Amino acid sequence: MFTAIPDRQRCLELMDKYAMLDNIRAHSLTVALVAEQLYDLLASSISKEFLPNKELITAGALLHDIAKTRCLNDDCRHAEAGAHICFEEGLPEIAEIVSEHVILSDPDCNRWQEGRFFAKELVYYSDKRVKHNQIVTLDERLDYIIDRYGANDEYTIHRIRKNFITCQNLEKAIFDPTGTSPELFAFQKL
Repeated sequence: MFTAIPDRQRCLELMDKYAMLDNIRAHSLTVALVAEQLYDLLASSISKEFLPNKELITAGALLHDIAKTRCLNDDCRHAEAGAHICFEEGLPEIAEIVSEHVILSDPDCNRWQEGRFFAKELVYYSDKRVKHNQIVTLDERLDYIIDRYGANDEYTIHRIRKNFITCQNLEKAIFDPTGTSPELFAFQKL
C-alpha cells in the first residue's frame, strides 16, 4: 500500500508537534542535506531506476529523530518510538526508515555493489556522517559515539564498531562508482 510522502513543510510541522529540540532539528536538517546530496551524487553515476524516491529519503532524514526529545525525557529507544510515531501519523514508509536509522536490520553488500540502495540505507549512512549539525567523517563520528554511548563497556563498544563496519561497507558501495572520496566529497551547506 502506497501512502503519500510528507513534504518538507509537513515534516517541519511534525517536528513542532513532537517538540523537537532546536539542536536535534539542526541535526536532522543537516542529515537531510547530506542525504539529498548523496542521492544527487548517486543519480549522476548509476541508473535512477535503482535509486529510491528522493522525497522519501528527504522526509526520512528530516524525521529520523522525531522521538529523540521524548526519549531524552522518558529513557526510551528513539528509533522504535519514532517508528511508532510515524505509524500513528500514517507514514509507514517513513516508519521503516526511522526504525533502522541506528542499526540496519538487513544490510546487503551484494545489492549495494550492484548500485541498488534503499532509502533507509541512505538515511542511515547520512546520519552517521553528521555529529550534532556538523558533517564529519565516519571515523570522527565513530569516536564520538564510542565516547558518548560506549560507557567503557567492551561489549557495547564492540557492537558500535560492528555497526560502523556495516556503515563503512555502505560508504564504499556509495562512493566507489562515483570515483569520489567520501572524505573529499564537498557537502554543500545551505
